[in-house]
Amino acid sequence: MGTYTLAHTKTHLSEILHQVENGETVIITRHGRPVARVESVENGTSALPFERLAAFRAEMPRWRKRSAELLQELRD
Repeated sequence: MGTYTLAHTKTHLSEILHQVENGETVIITRHGRPVARVESVENGTSALPFERLAAFRAEMPRWRKRSAELLQELRD
C-alpha cells in the first residue's frame, strides 16, 4: 500500500492510477493525516451492500404522521 501527500498525488496522478489499476491501494494524506483511500473498482467493497441497506430500511419504524402534518403542528 502506497501513501502519498496531496501535492505528490496532484503531480503524479497518472502514475498513481496505474498502481491502483495493478491492484495496489493508495492512501492520500493532507498535513500528515490520511484523508482518502484509492483502490481499484474491482477490489473495492461496498460499505453497505444494497441488500443490507434494504433490510435496514425495512426495520426502520414507520412515521405515524405525514411530514406535512408534523410541520403544521410545529408552526401552530
